[in-house]
Order: sequence, then C-alpha cells, then structure tokens
Amino acid sequence: MTSHSSQVDGIVKSPSKVGHVVFKTSNFRGMVDFYIKFLGCVVAFENEQLSILRFDDDDDHHRVAILYLPDLKPTDPQAVGLEHVAFSYSTLPDLLAAYQKHKNNGISPFWCVNHGPTTSMYYKDPDGNGVELLVDNFDTIREANEFMASRLFAENPIGTEFDPQDLVQRMELGESESSLKKRVEIGPRKALGC
Repeated sequence: MTSHSSQVDGIVKSPSKVGHVVFKTSNFRGMVDFYIKFLGCVVAFENEQLSILRFDDDDDHHRVAILYLPDLKPTDPQAVGLEHVAFSYSTLPDLLAAYQKHKNNGISPFWCVNHGPTTSMYYKDPDGNGVELLVDNFDTIREANEFMASRLFAENPIGTEFDPQDLVQRMELGESESSLKKRVEIGPRKALGC
C-alpha cells in the first residue's frame, strides 16, 4: 500500500486497512449465529450484550462484532446509510464453495454480478444488512486500476449479472479460473440493476 505524506500536503495519512465492522441489533442470537455460519467465524469473546467474532487468526483479533440493544427498531430500507459490507476470498473456487455451502443451508444471494475488478455475490443478513462476498478478478491492483480507468468500465461501472450455478458447473468441467472471472461485456449500463 502506498503511504501518503501528511506532513507536506496537509492530507491525513491513510489507514493501513479496514479493521472491523460492528452491527447493532435486537436479534442478537440470530445475527451471531448467522455470521458464525456465513463467514466461518469463531467467537473471540461473548457475553449477553456483545459477541466478538474472528475468522483470520493470523491477520486480526476480530473482524465482526454484534452489539445487543433490545429496544432497537428495524431500519427503513429507504433511509440513507451504509449499503453493504464486503468480505474477500482469495480464489474463485473458495467463493464458489462458500456459495454452495450457503445454498445448501438455504441462504441464496439476491444479486450476483461481475463488476470487472471483482466477481461478487450479495446477500442479506437476518437484520437486512447487505453482505457482499467477492473475489478479485485481477492478479494485481495495478491491473484492476487499469481496468477501472478503461472505456469498458466507464460504459458499465455496475457490471454483468451471472448465474453462480453456471460458474460452478463450468469450474467443475475444468474451465480456468481466469476465464471464469473475465467479465462478459454487455455494453453501456449506467443504472444499478439490483
């Protein structure tokens, strides 16, 4: 990651990474159980009001926390706020294995799209929060940035929908990961189609 000088140009130094996400809920057990199953989390700490979850012991002490506030009301989906939280897989086979596991557990994505830089599947947690599972489509950040600066991305910054079951079948037939991650171009697209 490139470090930005805050001493010369007055811009704050960028963080090194996103640390964690905290959800507040009145559905404590449902949310905790969902994230344990959905992300393969283990409980780092839990009491009657807080659950702290992790899934990458070598990289961080926690990634998700669930805070129980019993008097909360459901949020209005039309209100401004956070759209979704995204979690990355290292390989497309890992992402597709997660998809199959979730599908077998009755959890299906509501939108699957190849944005170009990523192959992404969008889900809802029990409180209706958006959760994206993704894999990077390029081997380097430079390649992804070049694609995002391209005419193809300018014409269609949203991406192209895909059927995850089709990707699973093509992978099982031996198609390469790079071929499966290549976005199918559909021409200009300006509006979100989810």
